[in-house]
Amino acid sequence: MLGGYMGKGLRVNLTSCTTSTFDIPEDWARRFLGGRGFAAKILYDELDPSTEPLSPENKLVVATGPLSGLFLPGSGKLTFACKSPATGGYADSNVGGHLGPEIKYAGYDVIIVEGKADTPAVLVIEDDRVSIRDGSRYWGLGALATEKALKDDLGEAFQCAVIGPAGENLVKFACISHDFGRQAGRCGVGAVMGSKNLKAIAVSGTRAIPLAKPKEALEKGKQMYLSCFSKPGFYDWTPYGTAGVTDWVNEVGSFPTKNFHTGYFEHHSQINGQALKERILVTDKGCFGCPIPCGKYSRTRWQGREVMVEGPEYETIAMLGGNCCLESIEDVAYANYVCDELGLDTISAGNVVAFAMECYEKGLLTKEEVNREIRFGDLDSVVFLLSEIAARSGIGALLAEGVKVAAERIGKGSERFAIHVKGLEVSGYEPRYAPAMLLAYMTADIGAHHNRAWAITYDVAVGRDSLEGKAEKVIELQHIRPLFDALGLCRLQWVEIGFELHHYGEIFPLVTGIDYGWEDLIRASERIWNLTRLFNIKHITGFGRKYDSAPARFLEEPMPSGPVEGKLTGAKSAEQLLDRYYQLRGWSPDGVPTKQKLAELDLLEESAAC
Repeated sequence: MLGGYMGKGLRVNLTSCTTSTFDIPEDWARRFLGGRGFAAKILYDELDPSTEPLSPENKLVVATGPLSGLFLPGSGKLTFACKSPATGGYADSNVGGHLGPEIKYAGYDVIIVEGKADTPAVLVIEDDRVSIRDGSRYWGLGALATEKALKDDLGEAFQCAVIGPAGENLVKFACISHDFGRQAGRCGVGAVMGSKNLKAIAVSGTRAIPLAKPKEALEKGKQMYLSCFSKPGFYDWTPYGTAGVTDWVNEVGSFPTKNFHTGYFEHHSQINGQALKERILVTDKGCFGCPIPCGKYSRTRWQGREVMVEGPEYETIAMLGGNCCLESIEDVAYANYVCDELGLDTISAGNVVAFAMECYEKGLLTKEEVNREIRFGDLDSVVFLLSEIAARSGIGALLAEGVKVAAERIGKGSERFAIHVKGLEVSGYEPRYAPAMLLAYMTADIGAHHNRAWAITYDVAVGRDSLEGKAEKVIELQHIRPLFDALGLCRLQWVEIGFELHHYGEIFPLVTGIDYGWEDLIRASERIWNLTRLFNIKHITGFGRKYDSAPARFLEEPMPSGPVEGKLTGAKSAEQLLDRYYQLRGWSPDGVPTKQKLAELDLLEESAAC
């Protein structure tokens, strides 16, 4: 048996109320590593293209990585994957916390949930004791309240993944929540869980993870921690976490403001990391194995009600703060709390709410349609819209579909400022004068998400007027960053404090016994990237170049204000970047992987089913 893997998967059929186990093929480990790689392989093999995302036939895959749960920096990551209700294509969303390690301690690398329960259900896993229990008493509760109730009922030893009312009501950007503030937020994975009447997954395990070379792996793990502690950025990072990047993004003109109308927010100093630390922070909070805890547990108050919330982290500050024009960290934190309890992805939620506000401002949505006035900068408007969305009530029934569908139904030119790619709302970086970041959004396999290639720093470092080297950098990042999701690790040690990548190539063979170095891991990551591309081609009729595009606002409207006022990469340059990107990837001019590339990546067998 390989080290790092438990060697077993769990299949749960909610329709028949049955469970079974299966062996993880060693070939999967060598070709697809784990995490999002296992998830992509399972979904590609098992889902028919006719599968509707919110039907019982869709599958929710929960996948750990070979390095999850070990004595390594940031080894608490877990992947949730499915066919996305937001895009109709491949979807995965990553979450930290402690659930990933717990699933491995229970003896599983992967959980596949299929079918649909007749009534609300909770999946409870205690090592090899697996049960599907009645979850009716939790249905209707908020995500935070549900997790507390589960721990009260089952015990503190259980790690839980839950959905809130948004997931129950099939909001297409509902998230899966864990550890009172960690979310698998993107792509509507919470809606898929809700479509199965599955309120929660609770796991407790006692098994040990096997290692190929235990002594050497332990020594290397210690070395990795000590290396993190020695980095110059180690002590600068923790006080603010991801919120610390707010000022920099604003200074370079890429901070989403007023539904991405511009990239500069005048009130940024009231919602930045320093404001968080000085005004609402209670304590730091880290995930399993984390030496640089980015979580910030905060206290805020609104209309006489005091709440506790993990955050806000940068993406929430950008999308609920700048993008909705909330001018205080207290207001952003409260909106964050509302999203967490309702089970809404804060990135998509901030995007959708801002879109609705712009539609209202332009007269495309009326007071009668919304049932009240809504305006940028007003927390009451934000909370009202979030609540309506989660309940699919009133205007919320339309907005719960996401900005792509909402704009298609509203029409009247609203499509120009519906900020999405492939149906997934854009995350917190304004890319219209950042060519690499723009290309990264255009080509991300799940739709617009920065976790696939956070290229804005490269744009700023080398200059934003030139296209040279931008496609190359995006591809490089698209292989490195998602690799962490396959391994089951957090990427922030590398991104934020400069922890060297070679360590991962050195620890992998010590843990697994697979003789892979860093370049072998990168090649596996490229294989996974091409497999998710094949999934989209297989499942979305006519999928190709036209799906790798960007909103009209990004391509046609020069920046109206801020430090890069008047600047624009433009549609022509975006097409040139896309041409270069396809060429470098070994894809056709329409974005289809060639047989030569698929043969090179050992994917011909999979492509035969495409």
